[in-house]
Amino acid sequence: MGNTSRIGSCRSGVCVKDVSAHEFVVAYGQYLKRTGKIEVPKWADLVKTGTLKELAPYDPDWFYYRTASIARKVYLRNGLGVGMLRNLYGGRKSRGTRPHHHGVGSGSIARAALQQLEQLKVVENTVTGGRKITKVGQQDLDRIAGQIAPKQTSE
Repeated sequence: MGNTSRIGSCRSGVCVKDVSAHEFVVAYGQYLKRTGKIEVPKWADLVKTGTLKELAPYDPDWFYYRTASIARKVYLRNGLGVGMLRNLYGGRKSRGTRPHHHGVGSGSIARAALQQLEQLKVVENTVTGGRKITKVGQQDLDRIAGQIAPKQTSE
């Protein structure tokens, strides 16, 4: 399941750190889509996820998964802002025959996802800049992680 020393920090016994990142993001993204509380921007079907990409995402539900992934990152590391998220969601920028360099991801996507999470009261602004997880958001994310944990142990 995970490191037992981390379990003591979670009240329910299972927190986001104890489950697979991929499984958590998929489960939380499906939860966000199912509840219908997140409003996907109108431009979501046209936009690339960064200047380094050639095409837009194939999955029509990609915005829910990106929002879930951003919520997980803010949970794990408070104080994340749009600039750091751009860096985290960047990648290798192809420059033709020249060597690759790091390219940053889209700030508009990160900003829109953070604003949606703020409306859900999952994250809030910090006084020093960036976002931090709220108590309601932490409980929400830990609840989703708790639903995933029994599935992981049975496999």
